[in-house]
Amino acid sequence: MPAPGQTHIEPRLLRAFLAVAEELHFTRAAARLYVAQQALSRDVRRLERELGAELFVRTTRQVTLTADGERLVPFARRVLQAQDDLVAAFGRARPLLVDLNSPNLDTGRRVLHRARELAPELELMARYESGLTGAAAEIVAGRLDASFGRYAGLDPVLRGQLEQRLVRYEPMAVVLPEGHRLAGLAEVPLDALAGETVYAGAGNPRTPEWTDLAERLFEGRGIRLAPPAPLAVGEEEFRRITTKVGNPVLAVVGFQAMTGTVSRPLIDPVPLSPVSLVWRKGLVHPGLDALRRSATEIAGVEGWLQRPSGGWIPAIDMNMASVHKSHIANTGPAPALDSST
Repeated sequence: MPAPGQTHIEPRLLRAFLAVAEELHFTRAAARLYVAQQALSRDVRRLERELGAELFVRTTRQVTLTADGERLVPFARRVLQAQDDLVAAFGRARPLLVDLNSPNLDTGRRVLHRARELAPELELMARYESGLTGAAAEIVAGRLDASFGRYAGLDPVLRGQLEQRLVRYEPMAVVLPEGHRLAGLAEVPLDALAGETVYAGAGNPRTPEWTDLAERLFEGRGIRLAPPAPLAVGEEEFRRITTKVGNPVLAVVGFQAMTGTVSRPLIDPVPLSPVSLVWRKGLVHPGLDALRRSATEIAGVEGWLQRPSGGWIPAIDMNMASVHKSHIANTGPAPALDSST
């Protein structure tokens, strides 16, 4: 029992509060925590009693934070992060949730699988839901721990709340319908795409970093960016939409071609997609350590950070990579840069 005049606040109550504060909706917060809504409401009311403060204004239409609720948010986050750090330090870490974006992307999947081998006692959970921009917002909100993608393409506000390690310069490819005029080539020169309209996720709010990479690559080459298409969730819907539209799709080497399509590497120059492991700033977790060890190991064995002579990388990505020289030193000839930053 706490001494007279002291307040004893259980971490569970703070987690309940923070979930409601971030969702501003009791039903969604309860689903996020896998608890009944009544239990969640009870925990919030108990926390309010412990603190002697009203934390939310509840109406039939909305939930909003009071001034005291706003003031509690940063304290709650720090306390819960400290608890996670303590648990991790003594080997009983919670599961680490990692978004791999798509089952068809090779880099993150391989890093995760090797991390599981390096730390079999840990639970590293994968999901396949988002591009890096979408995942980064979830990481900052504490609903996700890590993801993979093009860090330089993130909004600077998001980047300021994240840390990253460059994992791979991933060669890019184009996915073509089997009957396309270029489908018979083993490799597709970029100049051969002049006059084509290529899909690169335009309009998808979860993947603007990929669309930005495409725009930089296509600039001055006579390649048009395909306009937004209906957002397809799941491989079957993505295949249906892309088949209906009929445009080539910008991808990476190793992306599994769908039925009725072929995937061809791009050359002259070889465009490279910089892939980073990205996590929340200050996160301490043995699963994150395993991911970093895995990425370093695979990159060293397979030359993931080596760049082909004349390979193309956006200037903004190279500028950011130069800050992390320990990750890119001695990785081969310097690539050609685009002119935009």
